[in-house]
Amino acid sequence: MPSTLSVRAALLLGLAAVAVSAVAAQRQDPLAAAIAGSSRTAKFTARDQYRHPLETLRFFGLRPNQTVVEIWPGRGWYMEILAPYLREQGKYYAAIEAPDVPGASKEAKDNAAALRKRIADDPTHLGKVIVTDLHPPQLTEICPPGTADVVLTFRNVHNWLETGDQQAQFNAFFKALKPGGVLGVVEHRARAGTSLGEMRKSGYMDEDYIRKLAATAGFRFDAQSPVNNNPQDTRDYPQGVWTLPPTLALGATDRDKYLAIGESDRMTLRFVKPGR
Repeated sequence: MPSTLSVRAALLLGLAAVAVSAVAAQRQDPLAAAIAGSSRTAKFTARDQYRHPLETLRFFGLRPNQTVVEIWPGRGWYMEILAPYLREQGKYYAAIEAPDVPGASKEAKDNAAALRKRIADDPTHLGKVIVTDLHPPQLTEICPPGTADVVLTFRNVHNWLETGDQQAQFNAFFKALKPGGVLGVVEHRARAGTSLGEMRKSGYMDEDYIRKLAATAGFRFDAQSPVNNNPQDTRDYPQGVWTLPPTLALGATDRDKYLAIGESDRMTLRFVKPGR
């Protein structure tokens, strides 16, 4: 019968082997390594269970040597993954909601300031981020035209209904991409046929409407993924999609109920710029 000491030693060796295997796997998969990076903000990583960054970015076909533009990165949730991932071989553009144009919202200004501070605070991982301004029709050059391999937008399209520049946004994405480049869209999904008025109110977007915006800009629809689907989301809440986490607009009211539902049901769509 083995001694307690030998059992403990075997257990420690087994744990060490698992750790070494995990490190080796991350070296082989730099995207997984970026997602597991210790420099990420703790409250951001807590949302990986809802946002599925590894599966989502794999679906969009990201590679570490690409030029990638993220649209309206907010406080940098995806930036903290994409910038380190692309740092050595690729290029990452953060196309922020322009904070210095007339009529810029307080949120745009606050997000821009927070993002720039986050970049300045971590030059090791974020020092090569290129920040550009996006505000159609004045500011639409989010990178040198025709140089991007991938443009990504996460949960932004509903915001553009408020300013009425949703088509101009998609046109800017088309302009930025190379022929054959990919546009990746993740957005709260409304029931089919939802009106524009209800989309503005609820934050949920009709999938066909987004496909039409992309098609009008010149894109070809390529594929969709179920990775960010949430069948528990009924889309009928007092404060629209903001009732659910992470916003939890109702505060303590029915908080446990909405936490149990989780974040919204989201479409995950891939479009391609024709020409290659």
